[in-house]
Amino acid sequence: MADTPRPGPPPAQLLRRLRRGLFSSHLDTLITVVLAVVCGSGLWSLLHWALLQADWAVVQDNIRLYFNGNFPVSQIWRSWSWLGLLGVLCILTLMPSRLLPPAMVRLLPLFWVLILPIGLLLLAAGLGFEPVKSRFWGGLQLSLLLTLGTILMALPLGVLLALARRSSLPLLRWLTTGYIELMRGMPLIAVLFFGQLMIPLFLPEGWTFSRVLRAVLSLGFFMAAYMAEDVRGGLQSIPRTQLEAARSLGLSPLLTVALVELPQALRTALPALANQCVASLQNTSLLAYLGLIELLGISRSILANPDYLGRHLEVYLWLALVYWAVCILMTSLARRVERSLKVSDHH
Repeated sequence: MADTPRPGPPPAQLLRRLRRGLFSSHLDTLITVVLAVVCGSGLWSLLHWALLQADWAVVQDNIRLYFNGNFPVSQIWRSWSWLGLLGVLCILTLMPSRLLPPAMVRLLPLFWVLILPIGLLLLAAGLGFEPVKSRFWGGLQLSLLLTLGTILMALPLGVLLALARRSSLPLLRWLTTGYIELMRGMPLIAVLFFGQLMIPLFLPEGWTFSRVLRAVLSLGFFMAAYMAEDVRGGLQSIPRTQLEAARSLGLSPLLTVALVELPQALRTALPALANQCVASLQNTSLLAYLGLIELLGISRSILANPDYLGRHLEVYLWLALVYWAVCILMTSLARRVERSLKVSDHH
């Protein structure tokens, strides 16, 4: 999985491209100048307000809440440890593979699968630590936990749904199609409310699920329907000649799916699946309306404090920057995986 450097264009060639793209005609020049003036004045006003007028004490005083929620101060090192492990894993994934030992490169997918159970063990005291109930989880750590849990649930379920929708069994195909169209036709907030209220009705007497687990289940079942359509699009892009070649080689239908169809379909659907992963992070903000104190919930609770009345712009601008940074990181990780797969195909 080696990286192939791509030399950039010379500065003179780059300037010619910009001149042709932005100033090739009088109309293009006028549009470019108008957009530059509008965007420049807006950026200048925003920077002037952010640097000279905004009161960022509302963010500085509550930075721990934004990252760790109401996690007990005496045990907060567990929260920071998990966030640190996640950050290290992101750095290792984004590093050029030639700088990492080959064994580390091969183990990175396993580490990504294990990072969620490790986080649950650290936060919920599965390693003999003091128990911390899920109602004290919050902030960025809760948003990331919900996102990772949703992805790990929705991706395999979406693959199964995509395969079932193409099944030769009519009943299975109809049921799967009905489920996918139902989920895609319902607003997510309704699914979340139904999940919080209806999941306990299907549990045996005396059983209970935390609101965090119910949220992951609701988001997972919802996102799986969208991922199923992305995977189905990848499956449809595979030429029928490859399936005929697999049958002529004596591969069973199961081996054909596992060795021929799925690897190509997932590679083709990877950009769309990455977009769904980013959307799953953004969708966690809706859980603030269900009482979970993720990033948006933390912001709402801070703004309810009389000491920070009127600081809405600072809070929501900071919140937007945090979401933007995490989404950019997720997009970069997806592009890294895409480049790795293309290089692997080339070799």
